[in-house]
Amino acid sequence: MKKFLFITVFVGAFLAGCHQPQPKYTNIEEVILNDPGSFFYINFKTYPRHDAKLPVGIFDSGTGGLTVLDAILRSDHFNNSTHKKGKDGKIDFSSESFIYLGDKANMPYGEYPGNHKTKLLQEHVMKDMQFMLGNKYYPSQTAKNYRTDKPPVKAIVIACNTATAYGKKKIEQFLKRAGLPLKVIGVIGAGVRGALEDIPKDSNAVIGIMATAGTVASHGYPNTVEEQKKKWGYTGKITSFQQAGVGLAAAIDGEKDYLDPSLTSVRKNYRGPSFSNKIAPIDKSILQRYHFDFSGNHVLFTGTPDNPKEIQLNTVDNYIRYHVISLLEKIRKSGTSTRLSAIILGCTHYPFYMDNFRKVLHYAYNYKENGQYVYRRFMKKKVALIDPAVNTAKELYVYLNKQHLFNNGKLSDSRFFISVPNLDNPNIKLADSLNFTYAYKYGRKAGQIQQYVKRVPFSKRNLSPALLTRLKVKIPLTYSLIENSMKVQQ
Repeated sequence: MKKFLFITVFVGAFLAGCHQPQPKYTNIEEVILNDPGSFFYINFKTYPRHDAKLPVGIFDSGTGGLTVLDAILRSDHFNNSTHKKGKDGKIDFSSESFIYLGDKANMPYGEYPGNHKTKLLQEHVMKDMQFMLGNKYYPSQTAKNYRTDKPPVKAIVIACNTATAYGKKKIEQFLKRAGLPLKVIGVIGAGVRGALEDIPKDSNAVIGIMATAGTVASHGYPNTVEEQKKKWGYTGKITSFQQAGVGLAAAIDGEKDYLDPSLTSVRKNYRGPSFSNKIAPIDKSILQRYHFDFSGNHVLFTGTPDNPKEIQLNTVDNYIRYHVISLLEKIRKSGTSTRLSAIILGCTHYPFYMDNFRKVLHYAYNYKENGQYVYRRFMKKKVALIDPAVNTAKELYVYLNKQHLFNNGKLSDSRFFISVPNLDNPNIKLADSLNFTYAYKYGRKAGQIQQYVKRVPFSKRNLSPALLTRLKVKIPLTYSLIENSMKVQQ
């Protein structure tokens, strides 16, 4: 792969932030296409088209998209010799390399629509795309100069549900303008296909959708369910119920506005579910149904555990309990006689905790009040948990095969990048060196084109020990590539 990389160049004259030339345009797409003086400009006349040796690009709003990459890496749905469907005991993408980007400094993406910042969200997504198509990155957060030895990509996987909902069509339109015949695969369509696979075409069914608030607000999943029903000839009534996972993705990523294990009492800047949160209210009248774990500081509360006046969730597991029961309550209150058959985990962070979701569903199926089952008549005994990444892997394989783009390279050439606040930009407001303040993050306006962040390689400086441990345990194959990448990039 090394001979296919751009020659490493240190650009000495460029300083990010205040020394950056002001763009001529206020639309990021025009900047990328037409402003040679901008950091974001790409000359597409020289872009290597239909080059099988290029990597596949995958981006997400954070590290949750690594579950999508892991599903792709472990995929064995095709015979590598004949390229026909069927397992052959060998992973499907063993000869491919990948470029991964997690835009962690700007996450969670799901919060932008609720803060009336959809255009800013789309700008972030287009910058993610620009990174995939371009060759620039910074070797570290403190580096003043960028390097240009990152290869461009031959296909793009949007591993973020919110980015898929709000940005996939914009990326496809941009690529058409740029004259690039690149495939863009989003996780929403893949997730819906996975949910429909085990539902007979003439049967009634309920599909649950658990996603970020932004993805839920887009109605991307319900709309796609309707589209796929018609496309594949389903005649039964299939109803979708959505649950906005307020704070869950952020809690998984350790965002302190939502979860802080060091705390022992309630705090003012908490933004997760609570009695007083109007967006994600905990219903005190059914508090026992959530089955929260009050041990340690897993729930912060005032009053007593039996009669709390306010509570704040402080573990990922309690967030999952809240959102699963909230989804089941919506189904129960709807009066439907159709049972929940599948839940789409419509956020890339959620599959990290697949076992936790299963345990809560098992608990809910067997939960009784006054001798009566509360949820059993509204859910199947075994509710399928759908990871959209599985079908994403299948779609990518079919595309690479059809376009004759399979490589003869090495997985070990894969590289991993993350966004960190650009400390050289005087406009930014920081909570700490790796995080913007919430007010600044969602207070920015689209069209003020600048480098809010630097894209840098994964390292122990920008990934917490807890996250690295979780990745090592949950996705060991992907972790081994991350570990190799960190050694190579040092």
